[in-house]
Amino acid sequence: MTVFLRFVGLLNAAVWLGTAILFTFGIEPACYSAEMRATLGATTESYFSGAIASVLMTRYYEIMLACGVVALLHFAAEWLYMGRPRRKFALGLIIGLFALTLLGRNAIQPALTRSNRRHYAAAQPADRQSAAKSFHILKVFGRIVNVLIIGGLVVYVWRAGRSSDTLRFVSPVQFRS
Repeated sequence: MTVFLRFVGLLNAAVWLGTAILFTFGIEPACYSAEMRATLGATTESYFSGAIASVLMTRYYEIMLACGVVALLHFAAEWLYMGRPRRKFALGLIIGLFALTLLGRNAIQPALTRSNRRHYAAAQPADRQSAAKSFHILKVFGRIVNVLIIGGLVVYVWRAGRSSDTLRFVSPVQFRS
């Protein structure tokens, strides 16, 4: 059971990290790329690039939250089943990553969607320019949050992949040579 728990924890950490890297450095930039504009038939930036990124970002945050819940459940299972002593840093890291994901899902992503809509629906040029500026700032802020999440996940994967800490109730088996 301990091998299974470790495997699930490491697999979840790897999926969580891979999702964050793929979205931050692959999917999101592709939504705003020249290739996307050419595919959509737009000569300049269009509403649809931001709308597509918003739909994909919704799915991204759903996966990230699911991985966060699995990480919290895994941490609790390790503590209850294996009798591991409390690890404040690991718990703080998981909660911090979960909080950053919630920030992105509940604050950044909806604000990006609203700014994109306002940018292309505004009648006055000053309103359009203001919405475009706020969209750009939010996009950069979202990217910074994602990079922070990736940094935390690298630490989390590294810690999950290390050999297990000493167990509280059970001593590890030692092999004689």
